[in-house]
Amino acid sequence: MSEKKTVTVKLVRSVAGTRESHRATVRGLGLRKLNSTRTLEDTPAVRGMITKVQYLVQVL
Repeated sequence: MSEKKTVTVKLVRSVAGTRESHRATVRGLGLRKLNSTRTLEDTPAVRGMITKVQYLVQVL
């Protein structure tokens, strides 16, 4: 069996003052507070969400 690929993202900038759609994307990634991290399945959908808010998050 092969393990599913994962990607870890961290919220490094505040969502205050950003577009509502970008805030919703950050929430969709499961990030709430500053410096919170989530390990997610590496899918094209998740990659697209990370790309959309790349100025707010860091991929670890």
